[in-house]
Amino acid sequence: MTVPVLLGSVRRDRQGIRAARLIVQALEARGHEAPLVDPMELHLPLLDRMYKEHPAGEAPEPLERLATLYRRADGFMIVSGEYNNGIPPALKNLLDYFLEEYFWRPSGIVCYSAGQFGGVRAAMQLRMTLAELGMPSIPSLLPIPRIQQALGEDGVATDERTGKSAARFLDEFTWYARALRHQRAGGVPY
Repeated sequence: MTVPVLLGSVRRDRQGIRAARLIVQALEARGHEAPLVDPMELHLPLLDRMYKEHPAGEAPEPLERLATLYRRADGFMIVSGEYNNGIPPALKNLLDYFLEEYFWRPSGIVCYSAGQFGGVRAAMQLRMTLAELGMPSIPSLLPIPRIQQALGEDGVATDERTGKSAARFLDEFTWYARALRHQRAGGVPY
């Protein structure tokens, strides 16, 4: 399967890259393609025009590349920190460039924070946004509290709990992604 991993932070000392690396490595270990979509590398401006609002073939190159990737996707992994109890602005901006490309594909939410709650307050808001975009999130979350201690710079879990939680979360996500891929192959409601 193809599962883009959308990272939601452009902060200089961001910790979310650790969680993104964990998920990319875990998906690839299962034989899936897991390209990292990093807004820090894309340098997308604040949303002025969605991808679909550009004349055919005239969207900026990063948007064309993302649209091609997203159309191949079987699902999406969203890696989100929690900024003032909400979704990071870079993630919201990244998500809002597209719509139809997300339809009928599940999303998994990996949330994190430096504190004990692991970003779950942002995840609750993110669930609403992802559903509206047509890629509803699976029931489980993968919260990573105290990310600076739970994961190394390379994305490797420093404790057994995080690794086991990630494996169960990915088992569930894979089930949903396969089920929806099967249903999409037979057509969608409209």
